[in-house]
Amino acid sequence: MATLLQTNSHLETEYRARTPGSARLYAEAARVLPSGVTHDSRALNPYPVYVARAKGPRKWDVDGNEYVDYYGGHGSLLLGHAHPSMVEAVTRQIELGTHYGSSHDAELRWAQLINRLVPSAERVRFTASGTEATHLAIRLARAFTGKPKILRFTGHFHGWHDQVAAGATSHFDGSTPIGILPALVDQAIMLPTDDVDRVVAAIEARDDIAAAIVEPSGASWGTVPLPPDFLRRVREVTARRGIVLIFDEVITGFRWSRGGAQAHFGVIPDMTTLAKIVAGGLPGGALAGRREIFDQLDFAAMKAAKREKVQHQGTYNANPICAAAGVAMLSIIEREDVCEQACRTAETLRDGMRRVLIEEGVPWGIYGDRSAFLVFVNPAGLAIDPATFDPLALGFKGLKGTRDPNIAARLRVAMLANGVDIMGAPGGMVSATHGPEDVARTLDAFRIAVKWMKAEGDIRG
Repeated sequence: MATLLQTNSHLETEYRARTPGSARLYAEAARVLPSGVTHDSRALNPYPVYVARAKGPRKWDVDGNEYVDYYGGHGSLLLGHAHPSMVEAVTRQIELGTHYGSSHDAELRWAQLINRLVPSAERVRFTASGTEATHLAIRLARAFTGKPKILRFTGHFHGWHDQVAAGATSHFDGSTPIGILPALVDQAIMLPTDDVDRVVAAIEARDDIAAAIVEPSGASWGTVPLPPDFLRRVREVTARRGIVLIFDEVITGFRWSRGGAQAHFGVIPDMTTLAKIVAGGLPGGALAGRREIFDQLDFAAMKAAKREKVQHQGTYNANPICAAAGVAMLSIIEREDVCEQACRTAETLRDGMRRVLIEEGVPWGIYGDRSAFLVFVNPAGLAIDPATFDPLALGFKGLKGTRDPNIAARLRVAMLANGVDIMGAPGGMVSATHGPEDVARTLDAFRIAVKWMKAEGDIRG
């Protein structure tokens, strides 16, 4: 959580003046919820905004303020809020029942859509979240290879379970986060992505690696982009060494392209973890991949092979409501050009934000891939020209290892005070429903925000 904002801050004063209802609700929430929130990323000083409703690319808080929304359900809402197809599908399913505890038609149609869209998806297994999907992927990889170690990359986020928590959002030095057993952390080999030759050499030198798991966008949905050719070379060496390659496409799946980052980059993993978009923004996830790996979940296949079946339960796997939303969402993605539409708008937005920085003389950087945008707020005061900013030149330490959460939080508060909600990176996800008016409002808000922050000494360099 960010440190406290300046007590004499104009941007905080503006924010508080607009959001007294959120302040009151937060005061109540702080008495029953740790830090008053239900997800670490929603913590914000002086308090988070409380939303009452949302539609398309906009949302409205409890005080009636309207926001252009780039949080987008943590990136899950490629079609924006309350899309008519989603509302119709979920409403119809609620009337038919919410939890059968049985197989149903929607789960089959959902899996078939994933099979058609995602190149690696020969078989599909549903989960209730992306965290559960990566947990299952690691279990299957270890069972398939008979090897113990998992290769991970610094700053890449794969959920919050114990096997992947260290080095994702903190403890980048390899130390053990509180509450997690050191023995579990020791089962992971953590490497930076800055030098692909080092990664290849490390893989070649070991015989105990079951799987390599990677965000194909780069760490934290592209906050630290991958070097060119990284994915191809890791795919080649893992295939050669019999290592299961897992793409964590919880963010990039169906957003980087219809078939995810793997289709966009033309690099096909052995398994793919999916969530957020796959369930149309409702709780749900999936693991997809090679048939021979997924046979380990198959009763008949393991009986014939005289092998122990990998266990996997989950009360909410393919819940009928989530399945209905997922079928509606993926059906639209399959037949319409929504991915490319969102990507084109995001490119326009990135270009406009870069122009604002140039015109205002702010030494920050704008970057991001496909339908995402990111703002590098330059906490070290480097000599940066926003017109030529190259995130790869800074590496992990420059982009994320020395991140200043206070500056990022102040930018978000300033944007909220001007009618735009961005994510805490800082950055955001663009939906297919964002249009020219949303972009124009965002650029106006961004210009005002950086002017405020310049006046208050937040901008170095």
